[in-house]
Parts: sequence; structure tokens; C-alpha cells
Amino acid sequence: METPSDAQLLGRIAEGDELALRELVERHTAWLTLRLRRRTPDEDLAAEALHDTFVAVWRRPRAFRGDGDVGAWLWGIAIRQLVTRLRKRAEPTPVTGQVISALSPSVRSAEDELLIAVEHGPVGAALRTLSPELRRVMQATVIDGLSTREAAHLLGIPQATVKSRARIAKSRLREQLISPEGWS
Repeated sequence: METPSDAQLLGRIAEGDELALRELVERHTAWLTLRLRRRTPDEDLAAEALHDTFVAVWRRPRAFRGDGDVGAWLWGIAIRQLVTRLRKRAEPTPVTGQVISALSPSVRSAEDELLIAVEHGPVGAALRTLSPELRRVMQATVIDGLSTREAAHLLGIPQATVKSRARIAKSRLREQLISPEGWS
């Protein structure tokens, strides 16, 4: 018997198939947990966000429009669940590089491989020249795909500051990555 795709599982979940939900959970829990834990050192907070991610999938499996990867759709739900929980806190809890290194998966997804390639390529080198404040904004808005409002809450800064820092960071990255020789 052929293993069903994630999209097929979502179709079965829409029909009320609990076993399909269980299979989707088993496929995606490990990597989602790791990525959530990269955003918060609070294990309980990450677990709550993960749980509510799959509750949201159970309630609205047809929210997946069929374009793109189910895993990316799940990550979008998960990060928003985490941001919702972080909003309830007085201050955001920063994650150190040490925590991220300790939680890095031994088997990397294609997305992680791409991020590693970016980190160690010209884009990564350009990002490292930015101040930590500008890098954090780029991480939240570009890599994590958060809206400026969500990034502002996650970073604990005003939304206008997120927009301003993103504009400055993009300008500096553009200067470093686009060589004058290519302008003709």
C-alpha cells in the first residue's frame, strides 16, 4: 500500500479521520518541535503551540489551499501559535545561540539545508555585517515569515521600529550583494 501524501491526509482529516491526523502528527512533530524550541527556551510554551497547531489542523484542514508544501503551512500555523502565547507574556524571552546549537536536528530538512547554505554563502556573510537588532528583524520577517506586527510583538519593539529596521537592513544588504559591475 502506498503511503499517503500530507495533502491526502488533510483530505482524510477533513472527513473526520482521526488516524490520518495521528499520522500527520507523527510525521511532523519532531521537526516542528525543534523549530519552535529555536524560538523559545520554554519547553511548555513550545509544546502548547505544537498542540494547538494540530488542533487548528483538525478544526480547519481545508484551510490548506493546496498550493505549496503542507509542512510550510504547518510551520506558519505553529509560529503564529507561538507568537500568540508570547503575546501573553510581559517580555519576550530571547533564545541564545547555545540553545539553538543544542537543539539542532541531527537530520536536517531541505529547508534547514537551504538556510545553512544561505548562512554560509554571500547572503550569510552580508547578514553578519548587520547589527544584532537588524539581524533579528530580518530573521523574524524574512526567514520566519512573520508580519511586522507579529515580529514587533515577538521582538518586544514597536511595529514602526520593525519596519524601519527592515528597510535599513534591506538597503544595507542590497548594497553589499549587488555589485556595480552588474548594473550596466
